Amino acid sequence: MDRVNASTSPASADDPARAAFAALRTPEGGQLLADLRDHDPADELATATRLRRTYPAELVSAALGQARLRQRAVAKFGADDAYRMFFTPDGVEQATRTSVAAHRATRFAGLGVRSVADLCCGIGGDAIALARAGISVLAVDRDPLTVEVARANADVLGLAGLIEVRCADVAEIDTSPYDAVFVDPARRGGRGRVFDPEAYSPPLSWATAAALKAPRAALKIAPGVPHEAIDPEAEAEWISVGGDVKEAVLWYGEGFAPGAFRATLLPSGATLAAPAPLPAPPVGPVGRYLYEPDGAVIRAHLVADIVERCGGRLVDETIAYVTGDEPYSSPYVSGYEITDRLPFNMKKLKALLRERQVGVLTVKKRGSAVEPEELRRRMKLSGPNSATVFLTRVAGAPTMLVGHPLG
Repeated sequence: MDRVNASTSPASADDPARAAFAALRTPEGGQLLADLRDHDPADELATATRLRRTYPAELVSAALGQARLRQRAVAKFGADDAYRMFFTPDGVEQATRTSVAAHRATRFAGLGVRSVADLCCGIGGDAIALARAGISVLAVDRDPLTVEVARANADVLGLAGLIEVRCADVAEIDTSPYDAVFVDPARRGGRGRVFDPEAYSPPLSWATAAALKAPRAALKIAPGVPHEAIDPEAEAEWISVGGDVKEAVLWYGEGFAPGAFRATLLPSGATLAAPAPLPAPPVGPVGRYLYEPDGAVIRAHLVADIVERCGGRLVDETIAYVTGDEPYSSPYVSGYEITDRLPFNMKKLKALLRERQVGVLTVKKRGSAVEPEELRRRMKLSGPNSATVFLTRVAGAPTMLVGHPLG
């Protein structure tokens, strides 16, 4: 029987990978990584040839690979941390970005949580955020290399006193001594991203059972999880960063609201919540203004809340565009003034844009199969002005709405 958080890496690769990582932790490896901080990946072959005159070939290969991972990790961890930390390819891909991990740690700390069992810790992104919030962490992963990387990250960031890293199967961990449990199941397998929550490693059902045993818990899941797969005992939160939805979290225990849905926008921290699923909002004609809800609001099924707040309506019962007759400002939406409404017709749109001397066109779409780049190419844009076109459906009919951002 497979262990619930079994590594997807082949066992035969463990020893060479761990040996290469150990070499990077030596003074010689550290110096080599420092020298590679600003190297250009396009010049990697020439760089490797030059470095192999001074360093062992295996160390150069390992350092170049780690340098690439660090450059990728800057987007999630920031340059200051990323260029000190260590990564694995899966670790960079699956790690929580710092802003999201910090938000989650702040929610735990605000409820008085002082210790967390971090199950399936990966390279330690969440453990780091929890420790920086003053929370002691037991970080657990079954993969030996991943554990060594997580331990090294705690060390280089000065958090080893708050983070204990343990190589073990999460099913064998007694979480009863801890104030809270955090589970981040692996959502990638040998064939890529996993969409079925029961195909996570560990499965969502196992993670839910672990959460229900703890005083408080958080389960990190994919933001596209079907709402019917969400445990009614959990508070479900969708988190976006700069408008992009990054993940969903299921919260359990005292201080959280079972059955509630929440959308949180980072970096502002604005959060919108409803105690239960909202009724379907009204649908009506396109008004002077159009509002595009943040993706977290849409995922959390809170568009009806926006409709109520702005006194508007949907343009179509299946489309998450809100329209209204009065200007409305909110962190949860991007607002536009609509100047033109056209049935879907490329020639008419092209003529309109030529008349308006539009040289820069932003294309947004919901409910349309047209690719934005293809549309821009066909428009043959020229002129000093800019515009935004929405490709969508209005009352079921393919429609083009042209306008510009408010403010």
